[in-house]
Amino acid sequence: MRIRQMVGVVLIVIGLVSLLVGGISWNRQKTVVDIGPIKAQTTERKNLPIPPIVGGLALVGGVVLLLASSRRRI
Repeated sequence: MRIRQMVGVVLIVIGLVSLLVGGISWNRQKTVVDIGPIKAQTTERKNLPIPPIVGGLALVGGVVLLLASSRRRI
């Protein structure tokens, strides 16, 4: 695979994931109290929302790169 094709595939995957899932989320453990043998923790959930327009643009850009690389070869 050439670089242009690989970038196109990566953009398509990122576009599909962002459209289907809507963003990236993760959990973080945070220590609230730490007194000797007693330890209290909480789980904090973080979100990084990705707007649908960004996912659509990435998807279209990936398709354009794949089509441009296939037409150039012919």
